[in-house]
Amino acid sequence: MIKKPKKLLSNSNILPITILLVLLVGFFFYALKFSSQFFVIIVFSNLIVVFVLLFFRKQLILSQTDINLQKEDYSEQLNLLSLDIEKEKVALSSFRERIGGYTKLKAVAEKLSQCSSCKNAADILADEVMALFGRGDTTTILYLVDPKTSDLEMMAARRIESKINIKFKNGDLFDHWVIKNLKPLLITDSDRDFRFDIEKIDELQKDRQRRSVMIAPLMVGMRVFGLLHLDNPQEDRFSAEDLRFLSTIADLGAAAIENAQLYERIQNFAMKDGLTGLHLRRFLLERMSEELPRQLRRKQELSLLMIDLDHFKKYNDKFGHIAGDIVLKALGDILLKMFDKPGNIVCRYGGEEFVIFLPDCSKEQAKELAESLRKTISEQKIVLRREKTNITVSIGIACFPTDAQIKEELIQKADESMYQAKRKGRNRVCCF
Repeated sequence: MIKKPKKLLSNSNILPITILLVLLVGFFFYALKFSSQFFVIIVFSNLIVVFVLLFFRKQLILSQTDINLQKEDYSEQLNLLSLDIEKEKVALSSFRERIGGYTKLKAVAEKLSQCSSCKNAADILADEVMALFGRGDTTTILYLVDPKTSDLEMMAARRIESKINIKFKNGDLFDHWVIKNLKPLLITDSDRDFRFDIEKIDELQKDRQRRSVMIAPLMVGMRVFGLLHLDNPQEDRFSAEDLRFLSTIADLGAAAIENAQLYERIQNFAMKDGLTGLHLRRFLLERMSEELPRQLRRKQELSLLMIDLDHFKKYNDKFGHIAGDIVLKALGDILLKMFDKPGNIVCRYGGEEFVIFLPDCSKEQAKELAESLRKTISEQKIVLRREKTNITVSIGIACFPTDAQIKEELIQKADESMYQAKRKGRNRVCCF
């Protein structure tokens, strides 16, 4: 609180002034009695002047002292106000950073909400984290937990200044610490962190220098989906505020990945046969709508194989419906093994019928593949109720665009070729 200036004549100074004035007046009348009037007046006037000068000199000294004290008070209060202003500036800057952080989080959340596949969500999450924290030679790695083995599996890795050479693709000792303790990890200098064995850290540094490490688990409830791992060869590259922000992003990423995994499972149920694991007709038709125009633009051929089990009913009649399922599953395994190449689609078209979609495949190539498939199936031994038996198939081939111009026509031509193989005695390949 600012002090007010003191009055020159305060209550504490009035009493001594009054006493001095009374003494001077008494001295004046006493002198008039024994001295000349003129001399007394001169002396008295001089005394009054001296007294007034001394008094006001003292008051000026006191007033100057008081002013100096007030200046010190003002200076102290100014310093306090400056500190308050600095605190307000820091708080305002922090508030602005939080608003900026919330804006960034909103952008990340919007991008993740549009992901329909786990791989897509992982790539977006790695890109966004790298954009936010990628200072210098920082490495960003996203691990996901394999639901079958419970091991970490590297899904995405990013670095700005140099190529990435990740030796520990299933996580390092820092990642395993986070998985074990179910909480984030911040290391400002790995050489001085007492939580980890220095010998193990030295062995780890041979792969890639990582003095600063920041890891946040992707969790839903108490279940870990994966890890967001950042490291840098320099010390003190990440702060506690960075870790809190990364943990918030990890929570968004965990929800997005869980949703993507759930969506993929639903899609698999809708697009894949539960018995054979092959795609269903709906998936085939959707892919054909996309692929036929592309093949036409590239002036390439594609082929379609229509496959039907010969005398399938006898397996059900002789060995029961479970035996029929075994036969279908065995045939599906053979088809997947032989045609497991990018672009190929193996589909259970319905009942005992199967379709193989072969992009960039001419009719002559399709004939060779179909004949090899027919021979492999006929030589396959299947045990049904302790009895070894063989199965055979009839295969029809149609080619786009030589045999058909649209997908419905292509399927029809392949189906006609397949029935032609049946009419000719089964266990054979026919082309339209």
